[in-house]
Amino acid sequence: MTHHQPAARPAEPIRQFIIKAHSRCNLACTYCYLYAAQDQGWRHRPRAVAPRVAERTAHRIAEHAATHRLRDVAVVLHGGEPLLAGADRLAADVERLRRTVPARVHASVQTNATLLTPDRVARLRDARIRVGVSLDGGRPAHNAARVDLAGRPGWPAAAAGLRLLAATAPEAYAGVLCVVDLRHDPVEVYDSLLAFAPPAIDLLLPHGNWTTPPPGLPAPAADPAPYGRWLTAVFDRWWRADRRETRVRLFEECVALLLGVPAATERLGLQPFTAAVVETDGSIEQVDSLKSAYEGAAATGMDVFRNSFDDVLAHPGVAARQAGLAALGAACRACPLVTVCGGGHYAHRYLAGSGFRNRSVYCADLAFLIRHIGSRLASAAGAGGHPPREVVR
Repeated sequence: MTHHQPAARPAEPIRQFIIKAHSRCNLACTYCYLYAAQDQGWRHRPRAVAPRVAERTAHRIAEHAATHRLRDVAVVLHGGEPLLAGADRLAADVERLRRTVPARVHASVQTNATLLTPDRVARLRDARIRVGVSLDGGRPAHNAARVDLAGRPGWPAAAAGLRLLAATAPEAYAGVLCVVDLRHDPVEVYDSLLAFAPPAIDLLLPHGNWTTPPPGLPAPAADPAPYGRWLTAVFDRWWRADRRETRVRLFEECVALLLGVPAATERLGLQPFTAAVVETDGSIEQVDSLKSAYEGAAATGMDVFRNSFDDVLAHPGVAARQAGLAALGAACRACPLVTVCGGGHYAHRYLAGSGFRNRSVYCADLAFLIRHIGSRLASAAGAGGHPPREVVR
């Protein structure tokens, strides 16, 4: 068994429901952890969600919200490429959820932007669905790995879709998600993304682990924290700006945790992780990032027809992700940075034969980043200043 049994603690209800609107993608990014990595379960699932699956999913979310008296839930329409299902279908699914769930439903869609058109953007905006866009930087060269199924660059359509979203529906624009690529200059990538006026940027480390390391790791002795150094270069550019140009969630989370403010994220901190995925066939899984570890890592054996989301909370893998400090190995528990790092992303701890009770494969990088941000905070405090309040909100 690869998931260890954590110490018992009260389960936190699921608050984020990631719904696979379509199981295929119109791009074939060469680094994609979902389609080009260890788990190939997507091949055996229906492309789109059947009406009975969508209806049952809405009722299961409603049941969970009522049981736990949740006031708000987040629903993320995901894929594949969710817009392959059509903007009208996405809007109808969200409208069903809002009719059914006894809580405020905060809906968003994560797209590669290549299928955004004026009509689709307007439909999503009118349905109060926020739109997040995945992009690897603001220049064609940054996105060379993002190609369509025929090997053609996806950049022109993605850039046009993102500009359309920013210009015509800024109230629906959630931000840009960008995977760190060591081959590209960090400040250049950040500045190029700012050209799309994103309200927020998510900088993500490539999914990898001790068995299947990410690019550039293990790091050479000359630069033991290449990802940490890349991120700190962006942090300094962001931190020193005369005005807040955008939110960078990774940095805000780190600043908050260093100041003792709880931050519930998948990447940092010890707060319980409270997300679940519903696949196109109604299967309930853990988050997709686990599929970068091994075949079936995200599976729970449950579905919306036979199981409630409370059943999911009892799954050992879900319990492990909610166990906080108890889920970590001895080295992590003894580390002075553990309340900020939280052991890093769960999927990045995997080692075949020993499971997830290991340091993150990015341990040195996270330590470098956290100490760097801590030193910037200390310098600001020593100078009689303090970080702007919005940085730690």
